[in-house]
Amino acid sequence: MSIRKSSLLFPRTSNWVGAGALGAAMLATTALPAMADEALADLVETVSPSVVTIIAEQTAAPAPARGQDFEGHPFEEFFKRFGTPEGFDMPQRGPSQGLGSGFVLDEAGYIITNHHVVDNASTVTVRLNDDRSFEAEIVGTDPLTDIAVLKIDAGENLQAVQMGDSEVIRVGEDVVAIGNPFGLHSTVTTGIVSAKGRNISEGPYAEFIQTDAAINKGNSGGPLFNMDGEVIGVNSAIYSPSGGSVGLGFAVTSNIVEHIAADLRDDGQVSRGWLGVSIQTVSPKLAAAMGIDAATGALVADVIADSPADGVLQQGDVILSFNDEAVKTSSDLPILVGTTKVGTESTLTVLRDGKQQQIELTIGQHQSAAVTPDAGTEGKFADSALGVTVTPLTEAARAEMGVDQAVDGVIVTDLQPESPAARAGLQRGDVIVRLGDQDTATPDALQSALDNVQTDPALVLINRGGNQIFVAVELA
Repeated sequence: MSIRKSSLLFPRTSNWVGAGALGAAMLATTALPAMADEALADLVETVSPSVVTIIAEQTAAPAPARGQDFEGHPFEEFFKRFGTPEGFDMPQRGPSQGLGSGFVLDEAGYIITNHHVVDNASTVTVRLNDDRSFEAEIVGTDPLTDIAVLKIDAGENLQAVQMGDSEVIRVGEDVVAIGNPFGLHSTVTTGIVSAKGRNISEGPYAEFIQTDAAINKGNSGGPLFNMDGEVIGVNSAIYSPSGGSVGLGFAVTSNIVEHIAADLRDDGQVSRGWLGVSIQTVSPKLAAAMGIDAATGALVADVIADSPADGVLQQGDVILSFNDEAVKTSSDLPILVGTTKVGTESTLTVLRDGKQQQIELTIGQHQSAAVTPDAGTEGKFADSALGVTVTPLTEAARAEMGVDQAVDGVIVTDLQPESPAARAGLQRGDVIVRLGDQDTATPDALQSALDNVQTDPALVLINRGGNQIFVAVELA
């Protein structure tokens, strides 16, 4: 039975009276650190055999071509700018080796680590806590959550970790990180859960626990334990100006890790659920522009043709929950949908035209695409109310920017500094599709929409890089 430090630090007591009682209180207080230390040491002793070292090796790389990567060479910056002189040969790079951490997921020899630890590795070796080493098979990796599953044959059952529920852990709880920072085998550090639900721009499908437990280079892929000895995260990233720990470490939540690991073990790939919508968070300004009381939910900015949402969800819907799970911001929805099995009948609560309603649809297979705009500038038209210069969306500009034929609007070619449009986040190359309740297929239509807008801020629909986005623009 493990003991949580938090429960020891704040014992429930009655009011003490008299010197004898005060002495008893002092004695109890001085005994607490020893009890806590003993519990921690017991935890570490129990779980350490499940923590492993990952050694990822890459074969010799060919010499870079002229003007390519010369990292570490004394004339690196010169070669990058001007290329290499004729007759100069860069030496071939030798094999490289990287170290990381991991843990035994189950007794059959499945190992969890980070994708970035084994990415591009030609050979991966797993070294167990007892110093035995085994060559590992990469079962599968998922770059979007930075998780990889390996498999070794140790000839016997291994001691596996217990996976915990990362959803129920609370900010302030004690945690323990075990790994191999800088190759120092089985290093233990402690801290607390500093925050939950962190999004550190690693993609829409990863959610992180923030901790101040020291995490350094080599800890990647190692486990983050709660005080019950359960894994509640996989240490994956740190924020550091210096490259060393400054108390800002991030671990992928165990609930996501379990889902990804199960998928990878099944067929080496991750099958993600898909709605087929572009979404954004409902900011207070957008809520005001839409006449919504609370700034919550995921706003549907666009519905992709032939997707599960096509004909079911509408542009302007606000998704409030998915299968009874609340959607507080747009970052909540991709995780909820992505971890839902393809083909599942799902129920969404949406706010449409000011009224809540239940909508059912079947989750599809995830797809992805990306387009980069590059707007033209012919036929400029300046609008002073927004502070933008726009041009018609010609067929040539449409083809160059990759804008769908179904999209009509005007291209933003310039913005005045500190203008309403600039403050709202509009950019050169955006296509203004609608302002208020009026389409803006031409500059004249944009002017008409501005003349008749009923709300301030005004709700503006733009197309950016092929994706539709709502923006609230304060005109006054």
